[in-house]
Amino acid sequence: MGLLWLRSRPQRHCVVNPMPYVKVEIAKGIATVEQKRAVIKGMTDVLVRELGRNPEYVFVVIDEIETDNWGRRGTSLTELWEESQGPADE
Repeated sequence: MGLLWLRSRPQRHCVVNPMPYVKVEIAKGIATVEQKRAVIKGMTDVLVRELGRNPEYVFVVIDEIETDNWGRRGTSLTELWEESQGPADE
């Protein structure tokens, strides 16, 4: 579950070759360090392959959002996930 934005920010010294900046927003705690590393590498590889960008200037940021601060259908993700778990077995 997450959102993805692809933006290019022009470099001050070179407007012809914008610097790709990728921001990935995900719910906090759903991805391991290894998974986040794979996302960073994968996003970089796509921009190098498809847009011919130099990987030195591709920036990928993963922003982990607390589930209390992210909602859907008027309910926080924390509440939605608790509801999907059902009552705890005692």
